[in-house]
Amino acid sequence: MKMVIAYIQPESLNAVKQELYSREIYKLSITNALGCGQQKGYHESYRGVDIEVNLLKKVRIAIAVNDSFVDATIEGIIAGARSGEIGDGKIFVLPIEQTIRIRSGETGSEAIG
Repeated sequence: MKMVIAYIQPESLNAVKQELYSREIYKLSITNALGCGQQKGYHESYRGVDIEVNLLKKVRIAIAVNDSFVDATIEGIIAGARSGEIGDGKIFVLPIEQTIRIRSGETGSEAIG
């Protein structure tokens, strides 16, 4: 079992979801995030004052998958989020030690579904 965490551009979210759905990956958690990397932010003028914005809006996608779905999940995220520009995002793959479905008490790969 693995936890796949991806940080992507907000405008890529629908494309990523469609790519994941086409690979039969339906269970995911999405949160808004702020961050910076190579983009390093931008400068903006507000009421005549120069402001440096270095935390950019991103979307964090977390998907718990069984080992057989890891490659398909990564491929789906890349297919939906890649534009070739700086700031497309990052994907992290972490091991999951244990999973328990609260409703039924199932554990392990059966709990992920």
